[in-house]
Amino acid sequence: MTDQQTFVSHLIELRTRLIRSVVFILVIVIVQLPFAGKIYSMMASPVMAYLPEGSSMIATGVLSPFLTPFKMVFILGIIISMPFLLYQIWSFVSPGLYKHEKRIARPLLFSSIFLFYLGCMFAYFVIFPILFQFIPAISPAGVNYMPDINSYLDIVVRLFFAFGLAFEVPIAVILMILMGVTTPEKLANSRPYVIVGVFVVGMILTPPDLISQTLMAIPMWLLFEVGILMGRVLKKRRTDENSIKKPD
Repeated sequence: MTDQQTFVSHLIELRTRLIRSVVFILVIVIVQLPFAGKIYSMMASPVMAYLPEGSSMIATGVLSPFLTPFKMVFILGIIISMPFLLYQIWSFVSPGLYKHEKRIARPLLFSSIFLFYLGCMFAYFVIFPILFQFIPAISPAGVNYMPDINSYLDIVVRLFFAFGLAFEVPIAVILMILMGVTTPEKLANSRPYVIVGVFVVGMILTPPDLISQTLMAIPMWLLFEVGILMGRVLKKRRTDENSIKKPD
């Protein structure tokens, strides 16, 4: 098979996997559509639980009561489909990997899926209650706190993906160590810069309040430490395996 034929076959496979991914997401979205209102209400429960007495959420756009729940189920469909999407990426990339690379990549793939969902759950069950209890408490006197449903959705999506991606820090650290980009020792020595960096990332990815920024920065730092620890273990294991295989 010529290089051009190989390139075309890869493009065809990539297109097939993209189509499968889009169809899978659409199926998940269609299944959720009849329950769009209930799903949005469930997602909005953290902010609704701490609304001042007599307040409620509002819709300032003409089509917001329809479009906002629809956008919610579409985004939720992408989040739910994440394992399938990552599997499609893995299936496309894995034929080009060596056996020892596949052995490392598989657990990292499953760990990345788990950590992404863990980050989303952390945002929903920990960050949202703290954040939406704090915001009404600091509202200026004379201001009626009545969140817009579309603005709330924007914040929810931003925090879901921000914390989902932030919890991937150990995977990124482990990959850098295993690829030889850096070493656990160098990463440990750069800890002060990393601590400053995670707070900067928290400022960029979260709403402009100190609580959510801090609650993102601290887990990122702790996960960075976990990544260094796991990187050391995996690097030592690889060194031991290579020493065993090395001929006398």
